[in-house]
Amino acid sequence: MFFNMVYEIVGKIPYGQVVSYGQIARMLGRPRAAREVGRAMRFCPEDLPWQRVVMADGSITGGEWAIIRRARLEEEDVEFTLDGRVDMEKCRWDGTVVPEES
Repeated sequence: MFFNMVYEIVGKIPYGQVVSYGQIARMLGRPRAAREVGRAMRFCPEDLPWQRVVMADGSITGGEWAIIRRARLEEEDVEFTLDGRVDMEKCRWDGTVVPEES
């Protein structure tokens, strides 16, 4: 159940924006569950924008997947700091969902 709630949020992260593991935990009312969000992300369905979930300081995790994650974020014009982290001030998603135009 918790994993599915994480995936629901991940599916709403807009193109070109990112969210932290802790931020997702807080959105779910479980502010101390950032590690559990990380566990959920290990099994994230491929059709979700998994690359948009990063550490609170903008670091990209994922071991061998970190290179792929960064490349995908660069394709979305996500901005990075000089030390290689996502610029969280410019790219952090605030959780607001913009309705799709019909």
